[in-house]
Amino acid sequence: MDDQRLRTAPSRALSLATKVLYGVGSTAYGVKENGFRTLLLLYYNQVLGLPVGLVATAILIALVVDAVVDPIIGQVSDTWRSRFGRRHPFMYFSALPTAVAFIMLWNPPHALPAKDLLLYLIATSVLVRVSITIYEIPSSALSAELSHNYDERTSLQAWRYLFFFFGGQAMSILMFRVFLQPDHAHPVGQLNPVGYEKFGWVAGAVILASILISALGTHRNIQDLPQPPIRPRRSLFAVLKEMFETWSNRSFLMVTIGGIFKSTGLGISGGLGIYFSTYFWELTSSQIAFLVIDGMVGAYLAFQLTAPLTRRFGKRNTAVALLIGGIAVSSLPIVLRLMGFFFSNHSPYLVPFLFVQGAIFASIGIGAQIVTSAMVADVVEESELATGRRSEGLLFSAASMMQKAVTGVGALGAGIILSYVQFPEHAKPGHVDPGILRNLALVYIPVMAILFLLSGGFTALYRIDRRSHEENLRLLENPNEPDPVVP
Repeated sequence: MDDQRLRTAPSRALSLATKVLYGVGSTAYGVKENGFRTLLLLYYNQVLGLPVGLVATAILIALVVDAVVDPIIGQVSDTWRSRFGRRHPFMYFSALPTAVAFIMLWNPPHALPAKDLLLYLIATSVLVRVSITIYEIPSSALSAELSHNYDERTSLQAWRYLFFFFGGQAMSILMFRVFLQPDHAHPVGQLNPVGYEKFGWVAGAVILASILISALGTHRNIQDLPQPPIRPRRSLFAVLKEMFETWSNRSFLMVTIGGIFKSTGLGISGGLGIYFSTYFWELTSSQIAFLVIDGMVGAYLAFQLTAPLTRRFGKRNTAVALLIGGIAVSSLPIVLRLMGFFFSNHSPYLVPFLFVQGAIFASIGIGAQIVTSAMVADVVEESELATGRRSEGLLFSAASMMQKAVTGVGALGAGIILSYVQFPEHAKPGHVDPGILRNLALVYIPVMAILFLLSGGFTALYRIDRRSHEENLRLLENPNEPDPVVP
């Protein structure tokens, strides 16, 4: 029967090829996310001239719409029946719309009035986010179906995040080293509009290829995965009731709330990161391109270290330690600069120091994301014991929904911070009031520390460990045994 096949087939070890091909698809999300977090605010604000508050609001609107779509996609894919399984039809369908929408986002019609440009930004941002969600939620849910093993799930998530960050960072290197080059009219490469247009075309092609490669590469696994049971038509109220039953799992709520605070911080950090690089540190586009490599180094370190750490200390303890440790590392150079103990902007030691700090912080942040995603996968069996339903898509979509919404709040927060410190539009590096830059740093540091501290605190309340996960699997195989004792 399908339920029995669901519980026994994924117990075998996954091949390296399966893990790699599964992870490749996250390149698309990494390219999209890097563009949105790092470049979109700067492009539409400083290059195209939209007020920063309007750009941040447009990004927030797109994220909120995307967050609403997430659980719909999760619920529909959980109950989808086809000869291509539950997840793959959505993965295939999303590829071309995502690529086309991303190209459009970075190639707006020239000379649009501000109002029309704002509407164009909102519309294309929504299209990008919704179309890639149709891929990302089913693909994320697939990780909990491919394996039920406690450690294999961490390995799968490590491959996902390796390609997520390598893809995004590689595109950033290409962006700053090739596309965003200074010319006579634009002496600062980050402010050259032509580079953003080229970026859109190349990134769109990468998105299309990575989604199709992953979908085709995992297609042969469909035969080992379940079809959902045929169920009678239900009312909207009944569907919503089931959704909230699934989401009420305590461990899921704790890791999701922790993710909310983490994502808010990442939204703020992503929105302000390019401002710090361009105006606080006065880096050139070539230097920024070099520093992007630190994220790739961090991704590799996280990929190598997370599985051994979780085997030794468990997922929850590893995630909490990484989140708390990230507080000190994230703002260290800024704190040292404010205290007068750091290199000048033109020191030959500035970029190497920022590189090492960035690599360490990236390894901590990526490691935390790998582990918390694997923690969500382990909720699937505990939820099934309570509800009688496997809801991988719904669980991953809810976590994604909340984190996307608050990443939008983070992007809006970045815009609010810039407005609060009265950061000028069309600013030139080296000509911004030092008092404004100092105020920007003084607001940024405590906000980030508080958000990551709260994230670690809520994550610490997650209760599923290796022993309870294995007990959940045993009880699902032997449903007539007593319920597990909740730790």
